[in-house]
Amino acid sequence: MLLGAYTYAILNMPTELKLGTSVYKYYECAVRFDLGFLPSLLLAGVVAAVFAALIGIPVLRLKSDYLAIATLGFAEIIRAVFQWETLGPITNGANILSGFTDLNHIYLPFTKILIPPTFFVMLLSGLCIAVILLLINSSFGRAFKAIRDDEIAAEAMGINLFKHKEMSFVISSFFAGISGALLAMYQFTVKAATFKTAMTYEILLIVVIGGIGSISGSCIGSFLFIACNEWWLRFLDESSNNIAGLNIFRSGFRKVVFSVIIMVIVLFFRKGIMGDKELTVKNVRQLFAGRKKAKKVSEGGESHE
Repeated sequence: MLLGAYTYAILNMPTELKLGTSVYKYYECAVRFDLGFLPSLLLAGVVAAVFAALIGIPVLRLKSDYLAIATLGFAEIIRAVFQWETLGPITNGANILSGFTDLNHIYLPFTKILIPPTFFVMLLSGLCIAVILLLINSSFGRAFKAIRDDEIAAEAMGINLFKHKEMSFVISSFFAGISGALLAMYQFTVKAATFKTAMTYEILLIVVIGGIGSISGSCIGSFLFIACNEWWLRFLDESSNNIAGLNIFRSGFRKVVFSVIIMVIVLFFRKGIMGDKELTVKNVRQLFAGRKKAKKVSEGGESHE
């Protein structure tokens, strides 16, 4: 995500801002061109994928906890390198990048019609999810699932473990790069300090809540995570809600309650809310059909009595 955000910001920032003193105050910018919105967005994913391919060569030969530790280590190294003064002419060092196209200034191609930010994010996210679903339902996706469930059995079936792990790592990093560009567009600025290890844990938590192996579960988990953490539990931080002298509600209390909710979900939904199932139109119809059938049976039983 850091690589995608920086790539988008650097390539999309207007040339006059790079050559002036408003952004690159302490460095002379080395990237003196502007590729525009769409090329910068696509290259954000490509750059992240290229770095993932290079990092994956040594890292993906590890397993279990060692793989997690190695990837987290590389993430911290990249974050530190991007704040390195020697790379200041490109990354602006530890300073903020700004002035690139944000979500409030996206126009339809060849027109001056603004695209609503929420609609654009939903459209781009939906497109990415559609591509992922097509990939999962392909022969490569079935190989990915086989490796996820049992590496030894997958290898016995003739699946090249390293090749498919590298492929999944690169593809997922491409979409992470796109999401990093979207985050930059949402925040209006980019700074390496934003991309800390806590962000990795939050993303993993979303997957665990929604269900490992479920795309719709990840979507539901992301909504619930943000809704509970940022919207629904905000009143718990307001000391004005205390009554009868009780000093329960205070700043940060929502984090405590949110942690308890997460523990309850993990205890009672071991595989997440959706597990490895998908929320499809057919499943929703079957759910409503089952409820109607149960209602008719109960009404029939009552009338018989």
